[in-house]
Amino acid sequence: MISEALASRLLKFARGAAEAAAAAATSPSTSSQPLAMENNGTRCGEQILSYGRVEKVLIGGVLTMLTLSTICGNLLVVISVCFVKKLRQPSNYLIVSLAVADLSVALAVMPFVSITDLIGGQWIFGQFFCNVFIAMDVMCCTASIMTLNISLCRYLGITKPLTYPVRQNGCCMAKMILSVWLLSASITLPPLFGWAQNVNDGRVCLISQDFGYTIYSTAVAFYIPMSVMLIMYYRIYRAAKLREHASGETGSVEGTEAEEEEESLDCVAASIFKREQKAAATLGIVVGAFTFCWLPFFLVSTARPFVCGVECSCVPLWLERTLLWLGYANSLINPFIYAFFNRDLRTTYSNLLRCRYRNINQKLSAAGMHEALKLVEKPDTDL
Repeated sequence: MISEALASRLLKFARGAAEAAAAAATSPSTSSQPLAMENNGTRCGEQILSYGRVEKVLIGGVLTMLTLSTICGNLLVVISVCFVKKLRQPSNYLIVSLAVADLSVALAVMPFVSITDLIGGQWIFGQFFCNVFIAMDVMCCTASIMTLNISLCRYLGITKPLTYPVRQNGCCMAKMILSVWLLSASITLPPLFGWAQNVNDGRVCLISQDFGYTIYSTAVAFYIPMSVMLIMYYRIYRAAKLREHASGETGSVEGTEAEEEEESLDCVAASIFKREQKAAATLGIVVGAFTFCWLPFFLVSTARPFVCGVECSCVPLWLERTLLWLGYANSLINPFIYAFFNRDLRTTYSNLLRCRYRNINQKLSAAGMHEALKLVEKPDTDL
């Protein structure tokens, strides 16, 4: 009896083992999926990339150079405007605000993104710091973008060259800068106060994919400033053409002393107009570079929750990180654009890099006087 019972139990056990083996043979991917997800991915399904030693060295070198170059370039802008008397003008305060925003991106955001990318995209700094990091990232990048209010100042300089310098005071610029940073902070607050929770499962740190928050944040941070910028620069272009046409007509008229006095006033206006027109052209290139760097990222960010859902991202990690770093590269190129088109900044950069701190103001004043004499000697060319 005992042997028969034992034999029946062994038979049942053998049958169960055979059925389990058959099930494992027919669907091996199902049984190995949890282990593969644990080792190579996250609960969100984002693939954690793995790099070899050579790849890590190359990626780390490129990202380190990009970060250090961004820090040095924007630090040069801040030092130049703050310590060189001729550059301490209200019109340059917005440039300093932009440089501070870009410098904040390089100091508070880029290093953590670099480390995350070097280990394949896995977030290792904890859930609490994930929220802090996203808040810093969004606020600094948005402040950099929102400083496009410069275009409004340049529009006033083009259309009203005589009254604009009076309005262009430090108090007005300080209010504009404060409004830019407050608006940037308003985008970072909702995830911190429960409107839209960031995606963070311990291995992935991703900004909230809530539909309403995505539309709100991308519209305020990018699409609305972009629309304002395009409208303003179109009006700048049209105003510049009208001003140039009017200057051509008045330049051929000769008359009484009153007309000559009015003509001299027009010369002053034309000089201011020309300076502002050049500044507007420089800012146009800045905005063009901004569009090239940030537009792909924001297009993907806007479409992502509608395609992938609100729980995670289905965008390939390599594409997501490439577009993100393309946006960060905008913080690097702005100081070099300023130096290329602004003689005073270019001269200041050159003296600071060569450790020639003395007499920078005198050199800039002498260069400005030389330029003014050229304008006096060739009024027809300038008008």
